[in-house]
Amino acid sequence: MEKKQKTMKIPIIVSVTISIVIILLILFFTIDAKTLDQLANTKIKYEFFLLAIFLNVLYWVLWGARLKVLANAIDKKVKVGLGESIKIVIANQFLAGITPSMAGGEPVRIYLLNRDGMSLGGATAAILGERLLDAVFILALIPFAIFIFRDKPGISILNLGLTIGIIVFILLVVLFLYAVFRPNKTKSFLIFISKKLSRFSKKKEGESKVISWISSEVDNFHNSMMCLGEHKKALALSIIITVLFWSTGFMIASMLLLGLGLPPFYVESYSAQVLLLVIVMMPTTPGSAGVAEGSIFVLYSIILSSPLIGVFIILFRFITFHMNVIVGAIFQYRIFKSVASFSMDMIKKH
Repeated sequence: MEKKQKTMKIPIIVSVTISIVIILLILFFTIDAKTLDQLANTKIKYEFFLLAIFLNVLYWVLWGARLKVLANAIDKKVKVGLGESIKIVIANQFLAGITPSMAGGEPVRIYLLNRDGMSLGGATAAILGERLLDAVFILALIPFAIFIFRDKPGISILNLGLTIGIIVFILLVVLFLYAVFRPNKTKSFLIFISKKLSRFSKKKEGESKVISWISSEVDNFHNSMMCLGEHKKALALSIIITVLFWSTGFMIASMLLLGLGLPPFYVESYSAQVLLLVIVMMPTTPGSAGVAEGSIFVLYSIILSSPLIGVFIILFRFITFHMNVIVGAIFQYRIFKSVASFSMDMIKKH
């Protein structure tokens, strides 16, 4: 157990350290006499900072509402309440914040839905259904965001990251749809991978048992996704909540700008959030620490000509990243009675 705790502490330390170091570097290069002078002569509107925090909390609530709709549509036998789904969403924020591409959050949400009575395949379908809705929403907005930034000086710096991010997005959507509509091919692939990995496992389970489990859960996943497709009202409601959910999160930056006495740049900021999301979704550093701060700096330097940009980045990352990790750690501790020792072993055992 002690070894697992140390293992989980590494990404926590790396994520927080990188984020803090990058923020300090941004402050070093952006804060000068002009910054201090503008802060002294600007009437800070703290109510907008509180509104930004409220929007982040509302973001959690809307995410939980969407998860509830999807889970209850997929499995009629299990009723996931709004309070429970919000708790699941918040608890997942911790591991999502310390793993590349937020990948650690999905196993937590799947595990907790499974613990609430959903089959593993059904829980996986609900979580991957969330990801599919997110991907389609973001892909639909990318042309709009690129159009807004097309003539902005400096955007070429992010072009490579955006190109890779878009390709990854499209590939994930294609793989997801392939898994849904070709369950037998998916079974064959997973069984092949399982046989290869079993060579390195110390625990030797019966091959027929593993194959039976994979076959059963792939069928559960396929049937759950087909079931969701049949629930048009639930799917339509999930799409509406997805738009509200991301739009709420995207408004946080504008509220912080207003709090600093700066123009909100609603359209430009919304577009910047779309491009930022494409970049941070790529598996790079834990929690995209460093990558996120650097991308925010580049994107908002293009639309915001102000010595307060460093202050803005600190506030933005605290509310949208550090606050999520802190509150997520509290909820994860309450659920699992541990933060650093949570691992995939818990999911495998279940």
